[in-house]
Amino acid sequence: MKRTFDLLVSSIALVLLLPIIGLTALLIQKKIGSPVLFKQERPGLNGNSFYVYKFRSMTDDRDVYGHLLPDDIRLTAFGKTLRKFSLDELPQLWNVFKGDMSIVGPRPLLVEYLSLYNSRQAKRHDVRPGITGWAQVNGRNAISWEQKFEYDVWYVENQSFWLDNKILFMTVLKVFKSEGISQEGQATMTKFQGNPKSNHEGRE
Repeated sequence: MKRTFDLLVSSIALVLLLPIIGLTALLIQKKIGSPVLFKQERPGLNGNSFYVYKFRSMTDDRDVYGHLLPDDIRLTAFGKTLRKFSLDELPQLWNVFKGDMSIVGPRPLLVEYLSLYNSRQAKRHDVRPGITGWAQVNGRNAISWEQKFEYDVWYVENQSFWLDNKILFMTVLKVFKSEGISQEGQATMTKFQGNPKSNHEGRE
Protein backbone atom coordinates (compact mmCIF):
# COMPACT_ATOMS: atom_id res chain seq x y z
CA MET A 1 0.00 0.00 0.00
CA LYS A 2 2.83 2.41 0.84
CA ARG A 3 4.53 2.08 -2.55
CA THR A 4 1.18 2.45 -4.36
CA PHE A 5 0.47 5.58 -2.30
CA ASP A 6 3.95 6.98 -3.07
CA LEU A 7 3.57 6.34 -6.80
CA LEU A 8 0.11 7.86 -6.93
CA VAL A 9 0.97 10.98 -4.91
CA SER A 10 4.31 11.65 -6.62
CA SER A 11 2.89 11.30 -10.14
CA ILE A 12 -0.07 13.59 -9.40
CA ALA A 13 2.15 16.11 -7.58
CA LEU A 14 4.69 16.20 -10.42
CA VAL A 15 1.92 17.08 -12.87
CA LEU A 16 0.11 19.61 -10.68
CA LEU A 17 3.28 21.30 -9.47
CA LEU A 18 5.01 21.39 -12.85
CA PRO A 19 4.41 25.17 -13.30
CA ILE A 20 5.89 25.88 -9.84
CA ILE A 21 8.81 23.52 -10.49
CA GLY A 22 9.51 25.19 -13.85
CA LEU A 23 9.27 28.72 -12.44
CA THR A 24 11.51 27.83 -9.50
CA ALA A 25 14.12 26.40 -11.87
CA LEU A 26 14.09 29.57 -13.98
CA LEU A 27 14.48 31.80 -10.91
CA ILE A 28 17.37 29.72 -9.60
CA GLN A 29 19.15 29.94 -12.93
CA LYS A 30 18.71 33.72 -12.91
CA LYS A 31 19.56 34.41 -9.24
CA ILE A 32 22.09 31.66 -8.42
CA GLY A 33 23.16 30.23 -11.75
CA SER A 34 23.48 26.81 -13.37
CA PRO A 35 23.09 24.00 -12.64
CA VAL A 36 19.71 24.52 -11.01
CA LEU A 37 19.72 21.04 -9.46
CA PHE A 38 21.88 19.77 -6.63
CA LYS A 39 22.69 16.06 -7.00
CA GLN A 40 24.34 13.97 -4.28
CA GLU A 41 24.77 10.29 -3.44
CA ARG A 42 22.81 9.28 -0.35
CA PRO A 43 22.10 5.94 1.36
CA GLY A 44 18.57 4.60 0.95
CA LEU A 45 16.75 1.37 1.78
CA ASN A 46 19.15 -1.14 3.38
CA GLY A 47 21.94 1.42 3.00
CA ASN A 48 21.99 1.09 -0.79
CA SER A 49 23.08 4.33 -2.46
CA PHE A 50 21.08 6.46 -4.88
CA TYR A 51 21.30 10.03 -6.13
CA VAL A 52 18.99 12.50 -4.43
CA TYR A 53 17.92 15.66 -6.27
CA LYS A 54 17.20 19.07 -4.77
CA PHE A 55 16.94 22.58 -6.12
CA ARG A 56 20.14 24.51 -5.58
CA SER A 57 20.05 27.05 -2.76
CA MET A 58 23.79 27.84 -2.46
CA THR A 59 26.45 29.36 -4.69
CA ASP A 60 29.71 27.61 -5.54
CA ASP A 61 31.84 30.42 -4.10
CA ARG A 62 35.32 29.28 -3.01
CA ASP A 63 38.26 30.74 -1.14
CA VAL A 64 41.67 31.51 -2.66
CA TYR A 65 42.68 27.85 -2.18
CA GLY A 66 39.70 26.53 -4.12
CA HIS A 67 37.80 25.30 -1.06
CA LEU A 68 34.06 25.90 -0.82
CA LEU A 69 33.14 28.70 1.57
CA PRO A 70 31.01 27.85 4.65
CA ASP A 71 27.33 27.08 4.04
CA ASP A 72 26.11 30.22 5.81
CA ILE A 73 28.10 32.36 3.37
CA ARG A 74 27.07 30.45 0.23
CA LEU A 75 23.39 30.29 1.18
CA THR A 76 21.73 33.17 -0.67
CA ALA A 77 18.67 35.16 0.41
CA PHE A 78 16.73 33.49 -2.39
CA GLY A 79 18.05 30.12 -1.23
CA LYS A 80 16.76 30.82 2.27
CA THR A 81 13.32 31.47 0.80
CA LEU A 82 13.44 28.17 -1.08
CA ARG A 83 14.28 26.34 2.14
CA LYS A 84 11.74 28.27 4.19
CA PHE A 85 8.90 26.94 2.05
CA SER A 86 10.65 23.60 1.27
CA LEU A 87 10.61 24.39 -2.45
CA ASP A 88 14.16 23.02 -2.70
CA GLU A 89 12.74 19.55 -1.93
CA LEU A 90 10.35 19.43 -4.92
CA PRO A 91 12.73 17.51 -7.25
CA GLN A 92 12.67 14.64 -4.77
CA LEU A 93 9.19 13.84 -6.05
CA TRP A 94 11.08 12.29 -8.97
CA ASN A 95 13.09 10.20 -6.49
CA VAL A 96 9.79 9.00 -5.01
CA PHE A 97 8.34 8.22 -8.44
CA LYS A 98 11.44 6.16 -9.29
CA GLY A 99 11.24 4.23 -6.03
CA ASP A 100 14.41 5.58 -4.40
CA MET A 101 12.40 7.37 -1.73
CA SER A 102 8.96 7.53 -0.12
CA ILE A 103 6.83 10.56 0.58
CA VAL A 104 7.23 9.83 4.30
CA GLY A 105 10.30 8.29 5.93
CA PRO A 106 13.61 9.19 7.59
CA ARG A 107 15.46 11.87 5.64
CA PRO A 108 18.34 10.56 3.47
CA LEU A 109 21.59 11.72 5.05
CA LEU A 110 25.23 11.56 3.99
CA VAL A 111 26.92 8.30 2.98
CA GLU A 112 29.79 9.11 5.33
CA TYR A 113 27.42 8.76 8.31
CA LEU A 114 26.79 5.04 7.68
CA SER A 115 29.86 3.93 9.62
CA LEU A 116 28.99 6.25 12.54
CA TYR A 117 25.56 4.82 13.42
CA ASN A 118 25.09 2.42 16.30
CA SER A 119 22.93 -0.67 15.73
CA ARG A 120 19.71 1.10 16.76
CA GLN A 121 20.32 4.19 14.65
CA ALA A 122 21.07 1.99 11.63
CA LYS A 123 17.44 0.81 11.70
CA ARG A 124 16.50 4.07 9.96
CA HIS A 125 17.60 2.31 6.76
CA ASP A 126 15.08 -0.51 7.20
CA VAL A 127 12.64 1.65 5.21
CA ARG A 128 12.94 3.94 2.20
CA PRO A 129 14.02 7.49 3.09
CA GLY A 130 11.37 10.17 2.78
CA ILE A 131 10.84 13.76 1.74
CA THR A 132 9.35 14.37 5.18
CA GLY A 133 9.32 12.30 8.33
CA TRP A 134 8.58 12.06 12.04
CA ALA A 135 11.80 13.88 12.92
CA GLN A 136 10.96 16.70 10.49
CA VAL A 137 7.61 17.42 12.16
CA ASN A 138 9.17 17.17 15.62
CA GLY A 139 11.92 19.74 15.33
CA ARG A 140 13.56 19.18 11.93
CA ASN A 141 17.08 20.69 12.07
CA ALA A 142 16.54 22.43 15.43
CA ILE A 143 16.90 19.19 17.43
CA SER A 144 20.02 17.18 18.23
CA TRP A 145 21.24 14.29 16.08
CA GLU A 146 20.41 11.84 18.88
CA GLN A 147 16.82 13.09 19.06
CA LYS A 148 16.52 13.03 15.27
CA PHE A 149 17.68 9.41 15.05
CA GLU A 150 15.39 8.35 17.89
CA TYR A 151 12.43 9.86 16.05
CA ASP A 152 13.52 8.07 12.85
CA VAL A 153 13.73 4.68 14.56
CA TRP A 154 10.41 5.26 16.33
CA TYR A 155 8.84 5.83 12.91
CA VAL A 156 10.36 2.61 11.53
CA GLU A 157 8.96 0.65 14.47
CA ASN A 158 5.50 2.28 14.35
CA GLN A 159 4.91 3.10 10.69
CA SER A 160 1.38 2.88 9.36
CA PHE A 161 -0.79 4.46 6.69
CA TRP A 162 -2.48 6.65 9.31
CA LEU A 163 0.81 7.79 10.80
CA ASP A 164 2.02 8.79 7.33
CA ASN A 165 -1.09 10.89 6.80
CA LYS A 166 -0.64 12.51 10.21
CA ILE A 167 2.96 13.39 9.31
CA LEU A 168 1.88 14.87 5.97
CA PHE A 169 -0.71 17.05 7.70
CA MET A 170 1.83 18.18 10.30
CA THR A 171 4.37 18.88 7.54
CA VAL A 172 2.03 21.33 5.84
CA LEU A 173 1.62 23.20 9.13
CA LYS A 174 5.39 23.23 9.74
CA VAL A 175 6.09 24.61 6.26
CA PHE A 176 3.66 27.49 6.74
CA LYS A 177 5.12 28.24 10.17
CA SER A 178 8.72 27.86 8.85
CA GLU A 179 9.78 26.01 12.00
CA GLY A 180 13.01 24.10 12.60
CA ILE A 181 14.74 25.08 9.36
CA SER A 182 18.16 25.28 10.98
CA GLN A 183 20.05 24.87 14.22
CA GLU A 184 20.85 28.07 16.08
CA GLY A 185 23.91 29.66 14.52
CA GLN A 186 23.94 27.26 11.54
CA ALA A 187 22.78 27.51 7.92
CA THR A 188 21.20 24.06 8.30
CA MET A 189 22.71 21.69 10.88
CA THR A 190 26.16 20.71 12.08
CA LYS A 191 27.63 17.47 10.73
CA PHE A 192 27.06 14.26 12.63
CA GLN A 193 30.36 13.31 14.29
CA GLY A 194 29.32 9.96 15.74
CA ASN A 195 28.02 8.81 19.10
CA PRO A 196 29.70 9.11 22.50
CA LYS A 197 32.10 6.21 23.03
CA SER A 198 29.80 4.50 25.49
CA ASN A 199 27.07 4.30 22.86
CA HIS A 200 29.20 2.56 20.23
CA GLU A 201 28.69 -0.89 21.68
CA GLY A 202 26.70 -3.11 19.34
CA ARG A 203 27.41 -1.02 16.25
CA GLU A 204 26.74 -2.97 13.07
